[in-house]
Parts: sequence; structure tokens; C-alpha cells
Amino acid sequence: MVSFQTPLPGNLAQAMSQFIEAHPQWDQYRLMQAALAGFLLQQGVQQRDLTRRYVSSMFGRRV
Repeated sequence: MVSFQTPLPGNLAQAMSQFIEAHPQWDQYRLMQAALAGFLLQQGVQQRDLTRRYVSSMFGRRV
């Protein structure tokens, strides 16, 4: 398990908050998992579990 804390630039934090407010089925954890998984997939990481996590987060299913 990887855990990290980092400050977000103001505009990124604001956009994230606005998205979560507009989409109550999402939370900060789901959003970050989807974003990180999507980034890794775009960078060529090919792992079945990563793909499953990305698709699951996009459609609101638990992995």
C-alpha cells in the first residue's frame, strides 16, 4: 500500500472539489484512483489489475 499527502495547487483543488460536489457518487479517493490508473495506462503500463481498477472506478463498481 502506498500512502501520500501532498498539497494541490489551488486551481486543481478547486476543480476537484467542484467535480465531487457535482457528482456525489464520487469522492476524493475514487477520483484519485481513477486519475492515477488512467495516467499509468496512458503511459503504457499493462497490468490486468490496473485496467480493472480503472474501469471499475469509472463505472462506480468496487474492485
